[in-house]
Amino acid sequence: MSVAERMVGKRICICAGSGGVGKTTTAAAVAMGLAAEGRRVAVVTIDPARRLAGSLGLEQLGNEPRLVAPAHFAEQGIELRGELWAMMLDPKRTFDELIELLAHDVATREAIVANRIYQELSSAVAGSQEFTAVAKLYELDASGRFDTVVLDTPPSRNALDFLDAPERLTGFLEGRALKVIAAPTGAIAARGSALVFSALRRITGVDLLADLGAFFRVLGGVVDGFAERANAVSRLLSDPATIFLIVASPEPTSVEEAIFLRRRLGEAGMPFGGLVINRVRVLAPSPPTIDESALAADFEGDRRLAARSIRTLEDLRALARRDAASLRRLSAEFDDARPFLVPQFDHDVSDVAGLIAVQRFLFASRRERLGLLADEAF
Repeated sequence: MSVAERMVGKRICICAGSGGVGKTTTAAAVAMGLAAEGRRVAVVTIDPARRLAGSLGLEQLGNEPRLVAPAHFAEQGIELRGELWAMMLDPKRTFDELIELLAHDVATREAIVANRIYQELSSAVAGSQEFTAVAKLYELDASGRFDTVVLDTPPSRNALDFLDAPERLTGFLEGRALKVIAAPTGAIAARGSALVFSALRRITGVDLLADLGAFFRVLGGVVDGFAERANAVSRLLSDPATIFLIVASPEPTSVEEAIFLRRRLGEAGMPFGGLVINRVRVLAPSPPTIDESALAADFEGDRRLAARSIRTLEDLRALARRDAASLRRLSAEFDDARPFLVPQFDHDVSDVAGLIAVQRFLFASRRERLGLLADEAF
């Protein structure tokens, strides 16, 4: 079964996994493959290294989807029968846009966005980056502009932090802690807070207490709307039209993280769509024996180079055996007996050609994929 078959009837594809396993590349390859089949697709990433823009042949991406020129792919023999749009999420801008949308009037919007407390919190609140990623996902899906939205999840210590982000962020905005800061109760607390804020005002020239009071006065009108949007975002994550692709590599730490993510998805009731394992070294079923003398002859008699090449090949085969053990462990833990395997290429996937190479493995039939993997075996 190919990714295209897994995506039948689906509007949302979320690529989740730990850092450095190829989530951005996978998300772009999935989006490109779906666009090639005729869908209007948007791919969303938070990628400070701008790998997505580079792999799509673009110099940069912004906070709104940008149409990728079909010519980028036509030059490589790929026809986009649909449309491919791409964007790199700006969490701060997305958070501002959400507040502006929920505010009741222009004056409230301007007061919130201009408030110094809000400016700091919108960038620093735990979970805001994860929340803004799925908030943008919700916005693009609700707009009706796209048949499919593919999300490359943000880099995070816990790759599924965004599952809890709506609830955590809403809890923060409604929480007692901030209310206590804004309006401390009791004479001692009030005197203590007043002293602290007075000292800060003298040192910095900033009236923090006044800013806090203004912050909560203007924020009060949008908290209910914010909570409703957070609930809608949570519902979208568990919607039957959403699937999660867990992206991993054969490295032991990535394997354990993938297993953990799969369990988290199950516990949260999120729809699992498949496992993608990148950078797999493929061992041939019957690896041929290399004749050192014949190889040395190919190297113009350089026996040292021939011996070194054979040792390197044996090292690669040892890594391939380790990868095979990782695949067996993943197969035992996942309810997906046929993961999507993408081999370790001999070049970085940093351009359109590399992206197409990954897309071929994800969108091939099982028989085609086995043939492609056999070509990469050693």
